[in-house]
Amino acid sequence: MSSPALPVAHPRRFRFGVEMAQPFDGMSWVDTAREVESLGYSTLFVPDHFHESFGPISAMTAAAVATTTLHVAPMVLACDFRHPAVVARELASIDIMSGGRLEVGLGAGYQETDYIPTGIPMDPPGVRVSRLIEHTTVLRGLFGPEALTFEGDHYRITALDGTPKPYRPGGPPILIAGGGKRLLTFAAESADIIGVNPSLPSATLRGTAGRDALTGPIDDKFGWIRAAAGDRFDQIEFNAWMAVAAITATADDAETLAAKVLPGFGGSPEDVLSSPIVMVGTEDQVTERLHHRRDRWGYSYHVLPAGRARQFGPLVQRLTGT
Repeated sequence: MSSPALPVAHPRRFRFGVEMAQPFDGMSWVDTAREVESLGYSTLFVPDHFHESFGPISAMTAAAVATTTLHVAPMVLACDFRHPAVVARELASIDIMSGGRLEVGLGAGYQETDYIPTGIPMDPPGVRVSRLIEHTTVLRGLFGPEALTFEGDHYRITALDGTPKPYRPGGPPILIAGGGKRLLTFAAESADIIGVNPSLPSATLRGTAGRDALTGPIDDKFGWIRAAAGDRFDQIEFNAWMAVAAITATADDAETLAAKVLPGFGGSPEDVLSSPIVMVGTEDQVTERLHHRRDRWGYSYHVLPAGRARQFGPLVQRLTGT
């Protein structure tokens, strides 16, 4: 009698990251990175806002050289803040120093609090997305084996051979995060990882942004991505940034917490708990929801806030086998 077949691993394996602007209380940045690694997280993400702690390039470098398996990534580099030729050199250096543990998160910029105090011009959204598209194209070109010549509306590169070359041929994986149709369409055609998020206004999660993270709008976003990605859809990794996260003692506690954040989302508590940017419930409930989101949309890569990293450690280890 033959043995029963072993279950087949899901093609989209779970990964988890932590977004950190500063170390855990009472700890150094290096020791924090090592603890994040020991908790089973795949990636330490560093934000790129002027009001938050360390600069992302320095923070990623320090975390990468202090660890052995932890990936590092910006969440996400705003393309308006740096020229892509400068960024390519710094990122390729981190990729080499880490032995290929860099992921490159890119975004178009959205917070007025970054633009107004610095005097960096905040162009209309369409212009910022166009700049992101060119920025990504230049990075890819400079990561490649040949000298790059590129002429666009925002950047001009003339026979520049990007140095050093990244650890991985062709460069590290690129994550593009956004919520609008044009940006997600470009990401579907070009990115290795897509952060499928609500469309955010100029400040974090206000107005209608939460409603854009409910299941109906997320279905629409994945429809755009599927149409643009075609055959490459199954090769894309999908990332979700958590606006609200907590392991609760009971299902009733989860409903109570969901009710508190309803003004930012609309709908019902169950609508909030079903949103892919909310990870709230008992450990079993969260596990079930994550499997459901992976089956429905393809989300397998989840980013938690720093304050919840330790609480979610056992769940991360349970779902990743670490």
